[in-house]
Amino acid sequence: MAGGPPKHRANELRSKNKAELLKSLDELKRELVDLRVHKVTNASAGKLSRISVVRKNIARILTIINQNTRKAIREHYKGQKHKPLDLRPKRTRAIRRRLTERELNAKTIKQHKKDIHFPRHRNFVLKAAA
Repeated sequence: MAGGPPKHRANELRSKNKAELLKSLDELKRELVDLRVHKVTNASAGKLSRISVVRKNIARILTIINQNTRKAIREHYKGQKHKPLDLRPKRTRAIRRRLTERELNAKTIKQHKKDIHFPRHRNFVLKAAA
């Protein structure tokens, strides 16, 4: 393979900060433009095969940037009552619409008093037969 940086490794990219990632992303995009120009001008097969490698490197870098951004957003909303929709668990529509455990067990004051004073299961003491 002629020229250009080799295949980027995801674990190496994770150690870089956002500025470094954006810089390498910019370089890769410039290289991709050059490779596309070479493609139009009938360049060698080595240059043409490099296009897919560069595109995948760009995708890797964008993936790492998005993962880091989502991780930071997740940390920001950790412990808060309301979260953005894309950070909430997906589940199914029916489960999302279902009442929560707290809402299911909620009782009115009147019902609570009834339950205390008139329990459904009363414990009776039985007299032993003599």
